[in-house]
Amino acid sequence: MKISVFGLGYVGCVTSACLADNGHEVIGVDINEFKVRTISGGRSPIIEKGLDDLISKAVARGSLKATTDYGEAVNGTDLSLICVGTPSTSSGEINMEFVHRVSEKIGAILQGKGDRHTIVVRSTMLPGAMEGEVIPRLLEASGSRPGEEVGISYNPEFLREGSAVSDFLNPPMTLFAATDKRTEEEVRRAYDFVSAPCVVTSMKSAEMIKYVNNAFHALKVSFANEVGTLCRAQGIDSREVMRIFCMDDKLNISSTYLEPGFAFGGSCLPKDLKALNRRLKETHITAPVIGSILPSNEEHVRHATTLIEKTGSKNIGILGMSFKAETDDLRGSPVVKIVEMLVGKGCGVVVYDGNLDLDRIMGTNRRFLDEEVPYLPSILRSSMKEIVDQCEVVVVANKSSEFREVIRMMRPDQTLVDLVGIVEDGSRVKGKYIGICW
Repeated sequence: MKISVFGLGYVGCVTSACLADNGHEVIGVDINEFKVRTISGGRSPIIEKGLDDLISKAVARGSLKATTDYGEAVNGTDLSLICVGTPSTSSGEINMEFVHRVSEKIGAILQGKGDRHTIVVRSTMLPGAMEGEVIPRLLEASGSRPGEEVGISYNPEFLREGSAVSDFLNPPMTLFAATDKRTEEEVRRAYDFVSAPCVVTSMKSAEMIKYVNNAFHALKVSFANEVGTLCRAQGIDSREVMRIFCMDDKLNISSTYLEPGFAFGGSCLPKDLKALNRRLKETHITAPVIGSILPSNEEHVRHATTLIEKTGSKNIGILGMSFKAETDDLRGSPVVKIVEMLVGKGCGVVVYDGNLDLDRIMGTNRRFLDEEVPYLPSILRSSMKEIVDQCEVVVVANKSSEFREVIRMMRPDQTLVDLVGIVEDGSRVKGKYIGICW
């Protein structure tokens, strides 16, 4: 393919070199004449492992060249990648000036080109930027119709400094969004030398995933550093602790728990976090990440309660009282907090949980029931049908398998509040459907 890359910074240089090294004819574009001269001379304007060699070979073969001429680049290629920066402003917002400027320049050149052109944006932008800012500017400047005369895609990059070439060539996936099927196929073709699967999603999801990735990477660094600081204060080898921690790829380093839904509870996580925070305080260590976990969880419980309150109904039925599906453990259950909040605001609340047999609950679970939830026998009902028949609002609060049947039982005049994702497609619910995070 004939591809132009706008912006010869970190992402643009790596992208240009890797595409040119894998069979494409690439024109790199930048207003900075030093970058253009450096690449034209077969050298990289940035320090990055393996990049000098790729650029040198591609320039020598004639598969990569650089220019400051936007018209030459657009008219001489079929697909353009926008890789300009989106730096932070003093207030923390991203500066979209460079993306806007390049989009409008490309659009203006397309007015006289005649042939269909595909534009792929790689710059990091917040959700909504493509649909709200970039695409309208491109279409207005070019006078084109999306899909027919111009194809537009968003293709975020996931490159790390120091290993960017390897990251480009060996990604876990190639992620992008496209305005139409033809554009989707053209982006696939551009990356057909990469063995990773292509994942196609919406513009906003593609934009969001970039930020989710980076936020999680930063979270991991901060978490490991806080653990390390506490370990050092306790005379523990933090590197050994984290090495062993990372050996668990079933729970620790895995997709387990990384699913939007309701708050955590139970007898272990809250108790152990409280103890860990106490030890941090005793050793005078400030650990904002670990210290914010319990407050974040409590805020999520309040968020769920607010969603239920906003239905405007005082007649509420809750399916699931234990903190986890298929158990009878009430200790630390966030559902208990929801019930207490709703009752405190004058709501009539009834509950069903098929795993709760009050006569069989024993030990610390019994003590918790007697001390913290003494009112439970009075609001507990014997069947899910009884809850659905009597209540205006039905709340699913854990993933017990029988609750999947609730979608079949709902009436058009009811509201289903789903805290756990028991319903995959909310449009199938006869009444109103509200998901906690979706």
